[in-house]
Amino acid sequence: MDNAALALAQYVTATNRHDFDAVEPLLAADCVYFFGDATCRTPAEVRIYFESTWRQIVDEVYEVHDIEWVQDAPDAATAVFRYTWRGLWDGREASGEGRGTNVLERRDGRWLIVHEHLSRMP
Repeated sequence: MDNAALALAQYVTATNRHDFDAVEPLLAADCVYFFGDATCRTPAEVRIYFESTWRQIVDEVYEVHDIEWVQDAPDAATAVFRYTWRGLWDGREASGEGRGTNVLERRDGRWLIVHEHLSRMP
């Protein structure tokens, strides 16, 4: 990955594969995730959360929009954005949106997600 924007795009693509083995290499070992209903402090905890979500929302498609880079330094970057999701929940079409923050760091030449915070729209 040459820059944080490409790393974030790769992360979204990996998330939409619904295979955490594609997501995990993009996470820092000391990552911290804040969701509306949970906090995850390791990739293993993030795996449990993601896989549970993928079981609940079948064929989920997650997208990020209106990305603003509030920090864009050589070894650290922070993006704030609006996110949307859609899929099948209990066999019915469902969708939602919220706002998010991703903090990335370049470690050993690779951009990694060190923090994600997703919340509902106000």
